[in-house]
This record gives sequence, C-alpha cells and structure tokens, in this order.
Amino acid sequence: MCGIAGVLICRGGTPSTDGLVRRMLGMIRHRGPDQFGIYQSADVAFGNARLSILDLNTGQQPIGNEDQTLWIVYNGEVFNYLELRAELQTRGHRFATASDTEVILHLYEEYGPDCLERLNGQFAIAIWDEKDRSLFLARDRLGVRPLFYTQLEGTLVFGSEIKAILAHPEVRAELDPVALDQIFTYWSTLSPRTCFRGIVELPPGHYLVAREGQVRVTPYWCLAFPEDGEALEGAADRLTDDFVEELRALLVDATRLRLRADVPVGAYLSGGLDSSTIAAIIRTLGVSQLDTFSIAFTDSQFDESEYQRWMARFLGTEHHVVLATHEDIGRVFPDVVWHTETPIMRTSPAPMFLLSKLVCDRRYKVVLTGEGADEFLAGYDIFKESKVRRFWAQQPDSAWRPLLLKRLYPDISRLGASGAGFLKAFFGNGLTDVDRPDYSHTVRWQNNRRTCRFFSEELKNKVALEQDETDNHPTFPPEMPRWNPLARAQYCEISIFLSQYLLSSQGDRPAMAHSVEGRFPFLDYRVVEFCNRLPARLKLRALTEKYLLRRVAESWLPPEIVRRPKRPYRAPIHRSFFHARTPDYVREVLGETALKGTGLFNPSAVAHLVAKLDGGKALGETDDMALVGMLSTQLVNRLFVESPRARSPLSAEDDIKVVERRCFP
Repeated sequence: MCGIAGVLICRGGTPSTDGLVRRMLGMIRHRGPDQFGIYQSADVAFGNARLSILDLNTGQQPIGNEDQTLWIVYNGEVFNYLELRAELQTRGHRFATASDTEVILHLYEEYGPDCLERLNGQFAIAIWDEKDRSLFLARDRLGVRPLFYTQLEGTLVFGSEIKAILAHPEVRAELDPVALDQIFTYWSTLSPRTCFRGIVELPPGHYLVAREGQVRVTPYWCLAFPEDGEALEGAADRLTDDFVEELRALLVDATRLRLRADVPVGAYLSGGLDSSTIAAIIRTLGVSQLDTFSIAFTDSQFDESEYQRWMARFLGTEHHVVLATHEDIGRVFPDVVWHTETPIMRTSPAPMFLLSKLVCDRRYKVVLTGEGADEFLAGYDIFKESKVRRFWAQQPDSAWRPLLLKRLYPDISRLGASGAGFLKAFFGNGLTDVDRPDYSHTVRWQNNRRTCRFFSEELKNKVALEQDETDNHPTFPPEMPRWNPLARAQYCEISIFLSQYLLSSQGDRPAMAHSVEGRFPFLDYRVVEFCNRLPARLKLRALTEKYLLRRVAESWLPPEIVRRPKRPYRAPIHRSFFHARTPDYVREVLGETALKGTGLFNPSAVAHLVAKLDGGKALGETDDMALVGMLSTQLVNRLFVESPRARSPLSAEDDIKVVERRCFP
C-alpha cells in the first residue's frame, strides 16, 4: 500500500522538478512512510510513498522494465501476482524484484491496458512509456484505492489524494457548489466529480491514457446484473446447497489470497455476520495467531462490544478494542476531514480513524474486513424497504401493508412506534413509480435533500446557475430497466454509496491516515460477479437479508451470530459536538462570522439549530446529517481553501529521503 503523485508535461507545459514531486509526496506521506521514490524524465515526474508490505527488501518504487522504457509507481495490492509472475516468466520476462509492482509492469508490457482484466486486486497505477511518451493511469474495478487528477494549461497533475495535487503551485482549491448539492443529497459527489472545482477522480473500473496533449478515459469493467429472469446458468434447476458451496469456495480463496503479505495480517471484528465470517475463514486457513480489532462506544445506542468479545472468544483471537467516546469523535473530527478531503454527512469515519490508530500502535499494517457483503448480498434495510414499498404499491390504499416498514431500520428508534399515518407520509412519496431505476432510493434521497434548507441563498443561486440536467441525477446504464428490482437497488447503492463514500471516506482515508491497509475478500471481483448473477431469492429471502451468506456461515459461526439481524455501523453525531466540553472549533466554524465568510450556509438557520442543541434538545435524523455536513464543509473550506498548505506534514524538502531514478532522452 502506498501513495502516488506526479506531473505530466503536455504541450507547452512547464518542466517539472523533483522538488515539486517531493512536496506532493510530503502531503501524503501518511500513506507510505517507509520509503520514497521519484522518477523524472523530460516529460514526466512522478513518485511513490511506500508502505512496504510485500518484498520488503527489493520492492522500492519506481520500478522499470528490462530496458527501462517503462516505469511504474503504484498504490495497492495485486493478490494473484504469484500466478501472474509464473505465467510471465514462461513468456520470457525477467524480474529484478519479488514485488507485485513489477508483475503489473511486465503484464502491461505484454498486454497493454488489457492487463487490467487479469488483475485481482485493489490499486491505482501510473505507468510512463518512454517510447511513445504516454502516461497510463488505472484504478481498480470498485474504486477501493483513490486516484485524482486535474488538467492545467499544458500539464496533467495526479495523485492518490487531492492534497497532493493542491501542492502544485498552479492548482487552486475552490469548492464546487454543484458538488455540495450532490453531497447533501447522495452523501457523496457523483463520479467523476469531487468537491473541488476542476479536480476529478478517475472513476472505478477506468483507465486514462495521456499522449501528445490528449487525455482519454476508458472503462474496462462495469457493474452489471443479468436481465430480469436470468441468473447463473441453470440457476432455476440448481439446489441452494450448490450455491452455498460455490460461494464458500470463492470466499475461502479470496481470503487466502488476501493473506499474502510479508508482514503480520490482522482482522476487524464488528460482531456481525460479515467480519465474523472473514475472521473464521482466516482461522480455517491455518493461521495460528490472529489479532482482531474492534470499536466499542460509551454510547450504548451504538455499542456492539458484547458480540465482539463473544466472537473473539469463540475464534480464540487476541482481541484489541478502541473505546470511542463522544468527546473522542468531536476531538478527531477535523483530522478526519483533513484526510477525507470532502464534506461528510456522518461521523462514522471518526471511530474508524481511532481504530486504525490502534492497529498502527499494535504494529500492524494490514487488516481484513467484511466490507462489501451488505452491498452484494443485500444486507441493508434499504433493499427491504424497496421490496416492501413495491408490495405496498400493488395496493396503495392498504392500511396494513405499510406497517411492514416498522420491521426496518432499528437504528431509527421512533420508526417502530410509528403509526400507519406517519409511515404512509414518509415512505409513500412516489410509491407507485415502480419503474423508476432509482425507485429504491427515492425516499432516502428526497429526505436527504431536506438538509439543503440550510444552504444560503448565495449557494442556492450558484447551484441553480451551474447545474445542468446531468448533475441533477445519477446516470444509469441503458440496460438497467431490464434488471430485477433488487439488482436495480443494488446498483444505486454500490455505484454511489459504496464506491464514493464507504470505500473512501469510511475506508481508505481513515485507515491510511495511520498507514493501515484494508483488504476486502467480499470485494474480490470473482465474488462480486458471482453474487451479481445470483437469483434475488438467494440474497433477500422474504425480509431475511444475506440469506446465502447465512447458509455459508453455518459451518463456521455460532447460530446466534448467523441468525443475528443486521445492525448498521453508525456513530453518534450531535452528542459528539455539543456536550460539556464542546470543542472550540465547532462554535467557531458555525458562528456567524465564519458562515458569512464562506457564504455557504444561512447563519440564522444554523443559529437556530445550535440554540436547539444548547437547550438540550435532541436532533432528528435529517438535522443530525445537516449538522455534520455543515461542520465538515466549513472545515474543508478552512483546511483546503483558506490555507491549503498549512497542514502539510512536510516542513522541509530534505525531511523526506528519496531514492531518485532519472531518465533524460
């Protein structure tokens, strides 16, 4: 795991220096504090901040091929590198290292961009071709590892994090009003947009080729489901036990590959089905010593430590716990925002930030987690909500069908006590529009939009002026109407929430803030493609989520965990910022002076919300989201727009020792 950054000189650009790349790497040295390397030629300068996990002795980047016409820097892991290496050796390729990085380079030399289809991993890649003067950038299928870029006059600047790009003296940080509107609606921007104007992400499953001043972005993988009525070949005639065995075999192999490392590997253990399954598989693979890590909360509404301890005892792991208090979450929140580089609508990344620090303190660099099971095996209540609403839509005037919704969202305490009138009003909007591709998410997104009432008139006007039709709504594939309803709901959740928020703000960023790499067996592309082809009944059976995974886990886990209902991971919001020791920054960034300075939010509306909290009143779900959204937006503006380089961890260029590799034609 690493961080990469670089500059490509296109037509008329100013030649880069290694000093610039040093500054860029300095901004992301938390991603890879072990080694630093820079490659420079007349047209390109790029570098790598390395977190050494594989080939500790000879895996230093950048790496060149045999004749040094191709050079690579890379962030991530390719888990099937040993198999690919053996194949490449039979084709005559010679290796100078034992790293997966060099495998990618030779694979690219052999197959060009088509090499990406053969990689099983999580990665962001940059390869420079000296022969045709081209730069190749690529990102893994689901966007586990980030990669951003911007185009200046004659220059392309890229990096694993936006703060590396902002280290370029010609890049200016400016918040994008349309992006803010998207974040307050969808909890994230819509790819490839970021919250900064002119800085975009390379979308998941895409690669970029820059040559002779032209930049072309091409997809190589897309999220797909079979047309309605279709699934795995012969699915209708296959027994459920056959699917159980196939998923079990895939998960075991995905986990086996992700244990490949030259450093110790641990696991997150939440006490739920997904992480417990992965930890149990690790045990079945003969790992004698396994350290597990989890979050406990002093707030009992969010705490699952009882199940975590139980599973740790059951699996016989050495278990470590970080206790997250309201004060802890509020204290680290500015640091979390510095690493997420975007406004967030939840405080959930903050405890993950604390957890990764615990992992780092225990001298671990790698952890396996259960991320992805909920998305690909239908674990979230939003999938059940969509199913119930479709059932209700068949008889819109029914008095009892909407009552099924009371069985959902246990984290929203008042929902279970609500009457039919409230349920109809809340969930009935657009009830009969069942043919909409985003039918499953309309209630959530419309409810989220209520947070936009805190926008200032100035921000609302900018959004209206700059927004076009493509900004108002996600783009869906043309074949989506032919998918079954669950597949459509999964696409909405995976393409936006998983890739844009969960794997980034709650995944990569809090972990890499403390140089910790997360690995996700459920996101192995073979597991993903298998799950996408499954019949809907094997994922969501009636209102039982992750039915097939529960069957798989029966042989590994106690019945109490297998049968345990999904409990979404969440963290307290308003109580983390307004308590006896409210952090100074909270009132400062939400004060009238700061709000008028940014011009983003309505000071009187914010003051009313703060007064409500000062009066000891609790906030509802929407106001909680609005609070953390406004706090994080104000902090993003302060950290990146007002003083973008003040937080650089690199105080002087000679503070970073670099192995330099140069090539001048």
